[in-house]
Amino acid sequence: MLWAAVGVAVLGFVVALEFAARHYGSPGPITKTSRELIFAPSSGPLLYAGLALTLVVLSWRRRFVAVGVAVGIDVVFSVVRLAAGARVEFGNGALWVVLGCAVFAVTRRTGPDRTLLLKGAGLGLLLVAGHKTGDTWLLITSMTRPEVLDPYVATADHALGDPSWVVGRMVEATDPVSSHVLGAVYGQLPLAAAIVGLYQLRNVAVERRFPGHHLVRTFLAVGLLGPAIYMIFPVVGPVFAYGADGGQWAVASMWPDTSPAITAPGSIRFDEITPRNCMPSLHTAWATALFIHSRKGSRFMRFAGTFWLIATLTATLGFGYHYGVDLVAGVVFVLTIETAMRAFDRGWDRRGVCLVAYGATVFVLLLISYRFLAVEMAEHPWVFGPLLLVAMSSVIAAFVRTTRLWEPKAAPAAERPERDRQLLAV
Repeated sequence: MLWAAVGVAVLGFVVALEFAARHYGSPGPITKTSRELIFAPSSGPLLYAGLALTLVVLSWRRRFVAVGVAVGIDVVFSVVRLAAGARVEFGNGALWVVLGCAVFAVTRRTGPDRTLLLKGAGLGLLLVAGHKTGDTWLLITSMTRPEVLDPYVATADHALGDPSWVVGRMVEATDPVSSHVLGAVYGQLPLAAAIVGLYQLRNVAVERRFPGHHLVRTFLAVGLLGPAIYMIFPVVGPVFAYGADGGQWAVASMWPDTSPAITAPGSIRFDEITPRNCMPSLHTAWATALFIHSRKGSRFMRFAGTFWLIATLTATLGFGYHYGVDLVAGVVFVLTIETAMRAFDRGWDRRGVCLVAYGATVFVLLLISYRFLAVEMAEHPWVFGPLLLVAMSSVIAAFVRTTRLWEPKAAPAAERPERDRQLLAV
């Protein structure tokens, strides 16, 4: 019943976004996903990542069959597109196989086997739908929020020393090596998350059940909830508001060479194309979630999670996509969501409720301070800068302390039989 309720809620949300996108003259997530059954997909790797999540519920033999069918379908589509002179892409086969698993579960399976296969297919489809839903959200933010709050955020960012400008100059000085490495890390964050997610779900086919909590759940929750904040606090980022990418809409072309002066900020009008997707930084949120979930993996997995977090933070600042205060809000945002997901899995207790309430309160206070205390923050950086870091660190410390208390305690070793104790004594 719980899975059914969640499925109905997500479906209703996606349908609502479909109507909203149609209202603004653009196809919504349902239309975009349906088109990829026939037309060239825009996100082939994502479709195969969804297939990989579905495959965790199958045996190895069936995995090979499913992948073979997906590749075979893609080959047929590619041949037809080549003959028609169309653009050759891949991914249709993966989507067909995921949908086929769902149909197979309904028509040919019963009981726990049906439930497990439907969960696998649903997880794969949720990954794809979540990406399409995010695209629709970004379109809605650009169409419905003509004014952005970048001057407020840029002014508040003085409290942290304008890190986007500092890191931006560092990336320019080390270009093109830094740009290629950071660009690859920034663009392949979903792939890294899929790898960690698959590592966590590697035993599903054997245990015949999903773990209570895993990275994919947090990724989807962040992707669904984060864009709603964009509607409340629309920000385009320094490379657009203060850089050459903003064109005629930019306040000035000064990023990353010259920091904006401390003046009384106000909202500015911007184009109807650029997404208002800065506050909070979801790339920071996702990379932080990846880091957290990689802690229980192998040494290589832990190293990769740390590298991806550091590289993602550097890229978000160095490419001018985010301000420093965006990153602070992103960390608080994801730790609050991660706590809620874990508490939902293990059962709510006082610690979980308090930490979620505390994280949500800190997040709201951050947004309020960016909007209404920006000038004071810029004029007193040695006061507000440490305060921002202390607020973020307090949520981090509370999260670490709470999750450690939630860890299952090791069972005490069984007492040795009397005969073994006598033997050891001899």
